[in-house]
Amino acid sequence: MAQAVSEIVSGDVLPGAPHPRDQARLFGHGVVEADLISDFRAGRLPHALLIGGPEGIGKATLAYRLARMVLSGGPEAGSHSLDLPVTHSVFRQVASQSHPDLLVLHRVPEAGEEKIPTVIPAEMVRRVRSFFGATAAAGGWRVCIVDAVDELNPFGANALLKTLEEPPPRALFLLISHAPGRVLPTIRSRTRLLRMRPLGSADVLAALDHLKEEMADLDAATLPSAAEASGGSVRRAIVLARGEGMEVRSATLKALEQLPRPRPEDLHALGARLQGDRSDGLDLFIEAVSDYVAARATQGDEPRHRLVRLGEVWEKVRRSAREADVFNLDRKALVFRVFADLAEAVR
Repeated sequence: MAQAVSEIVSGDVLPGAPHPRDQARLFGHGVVEADLISDFRAGRLPHALLIGGPEGIGKATLAYRLARMVLSGGPEAGSHSLDLPVTHSVFRQVASQSHPDLLVLHRVPEAGEEKIPTVIPAEMVRRVRSFFGATAAAGGWRVCIVDAVDELNPFGANALLKTLEEPPPRALFLLISHAPGRVLPTIRSRTRLLRMRPLGSADVLAALDHLKEEMADLDAATLPSAAEASGGSVRRAIVLARGEGMEVRSATLKALEQLPRPRPEDLHALGARLQGDRSDGLDLFIEAVSDYVAARATQGDEPRHRLVRLGEVWEKVRRSAREADVFNLDRKALVFRVFADLAEAVR
């Protein structure tokens, strides 16, 4: 059964892609699922899991699969995966966001607004106390998914912490984090870290093959190369496999290889591609530049003054990209500005 592509704009899903709550399959994390089932059966499942790892590797999909298993009363005898039939009532309720014992905190536009907020508002997080203070509608577990805990502001984090400190019986928090090391120590100390690893290229390709029937804009011919270039992230592979994703990445890598003297004509061509791409091209450009800076900074033979400069450039690139995205600034000018800073840093 094909799942519906997400129609609600929110900060926890790639636009145009199926939402993790709709997904019946998870690729590449079978061992993780088997361990979670074993813990559940043995009564060792903690009240709060901090599910950490890079974006797009299946953290949210795992969270929804675990939530469905718990809310349905547990795994079937002998099962070692969190599979639940799409025809199951719990699956349908979770997919339609109507299950009374599931609370999801994520970034969604306020009523009457279109813009997605940059943080999960504290007002939303305050619902956690009343949610866990009520009796479970089905008489069993209550589950709260936070996607992602990195997007809580200090007020929201403190509001969540109050319930984490004194969880009621049969309460399960599933906190998704793209950078668990940056999560507040007080929250980390009250959770068990479940670290998920990037996928292998074969698993990424299998996930893309599974999604291509639902996503008409995926270029089937580029799926293998997108999987190879994805760094183990299905999200990044999707971005690469639609629109001019692979072309943007290739043009960016070509210019980076020319540092500290990139050819102006190649920068013009790259800027023109980004100027005409109002979808995910800017993200791919920034990811490639960030990967380049990280590689230079960690290779071990850069002098200290250059490391400091690379760090400054990295922060400047990210800030400039946010401004270009928010204010719809000229992409070509951004490309030349970024490469001028990079050239100065690596000379």
